[in-house]
Amino acid sequence: MSELKDQERILKKLGIELNEMQKEAEQAISGESEVVLLSPTGTGKTLAFLLPLLELLDPENAEIQVLIIAPTRELVIQIEQVARTMGSGLKINAVYGGTQFSKDKTELKHRPSILIGTPGRVADHFRRKTFSTTDIHYLVLDEFDKSLEVGFESEMKELLAALPNLKKKILTSATKSLNVPRFVGLKQPKTLTFADENENKLKIKVITSPAKDKIDTLVETLKQIGNQPVIVFCNYKESIDRVSQHLAEHNISHGTFYGGIEQKERERALIKFRNGTYKILLATDLAARGIDVPEIKYIIHYHLPQRSQEFIHRNGRTARMHSEGTAFVIKWEKEGLPHFIEAEAEEISNIESQDGSQWKTVFISGGRKDKISKGDIAGLFIKQAGLSMEEVGTIELKHDCAFVAIDASQIDKIKKVDNVKLKSKKVRISVV
Repeated sequence: MSELKDQERILKKLGIELNEMQKEAEQAISGESEVVLLSPTGTGKTLAFLLPLLELLDPENAEIQVLIIAPTRELVIQIEQVARTMGSGLKINAVYGGTQFSKDKTELKHRPSILIGTPGRVADHFRRKTFSTTDIHYLVLDEFDKSLEVGFESEMKELLAALPNLKKKILTSATKSLNVPRFVGLKQPKTLTFADENENKLKIKVITSPAKDKIDTLVETLKQIGNQPVIVFCNYKESIDRVSQHLAEHNISHGTFYGGIEQKERERALIKFRNGTYKILLATDLAARGIDVPEIKYIIHYHLPQRSQEFIHRNGRTARMHSEGTAFVIKWEKEGLPHFIEAEAEEISNIESQDGSQWKTVFISGGRKDKISKGDIAGLFIKQAGLSMEEVGTIELKHDCAFVAIDASQIDKIKKVDNVKLKSKKVRISVV
């Protein structure tokens, strides 16, 4: 199959057309040895670098050819999912902290063509010589500046020093101006900078709290927003624990996402947020970049961000891809705003809201490795459990399991299909 037809097949499979950034990035990555891609969150940078790289790989080579480094486990998992859905036929693996190293070694005995990982875990593999780096010709440093911000500079130096045969280096970031340290070794990079076309569609509004403790103002704001997806940003994980407890006392359902909780719980919080089980996600700046969440209308800055870049990246979770969005800044009436926040005042009662369906998340103990498809799962709930199409929501299919959003009013019906055969495997089904 020709490269052009192969790309057409992938894009048809994904059901998308390339945007201007992706077209220019593909051309640059195909023709240049060093590319720096600066484009806002949500514009499709992952596809922008994967498409041209797939065309450069040798399917007969049994060693790793592409190494993609990302700062967070969530971003690693997200890139892996995009790469797998492209259906290239090439082996793809992801490695990151929070999983057993021995599991990595077992999976990497049969080398993938593309390896995706966090700096710390990949550096650990390099030190232990799990695999050869000789055939790694293509390096992607995704959200490069974020890796430096979270303390991976020494690992990044180590990785770059251990890759002697690189043909291409690709750096990406959602930050408009990127300072690339000397150790990256860029000589004459092709830099592509794309402004955020949606900046003018983002409204920034201030809600004033009469009390220094802003927690009751937050509760009233969330009640007014209603059943709409919203991320609430806090500066500290300890604050999230306190806010979470307060919301629970007010019977406000929500998820939490920060570095101090187990990886499995972080993943499940995102799954529940994506499928609508949770409409509210309490998060630190870990969620400001590199996580896969749906288009959301509202961001709330419960704590004022400490730097302008944090403010920009938080706001990047809304008003994406030509949609409108609002970022609310909650401040005490005697508190000043940082110089980088320009906003207009807003009364809580003026916030537009609308109700939506309430979902619950169901776990299925079978996934891609069992040859199970999303269609199989939908058929199980519709044909055997008696749900309507509207009562089965988002289906997320993993390697060894799946998660499905089910209308909360129909959740008892899942008992009918627990421990039944799906394809050739008996699956257990339970509410998460």
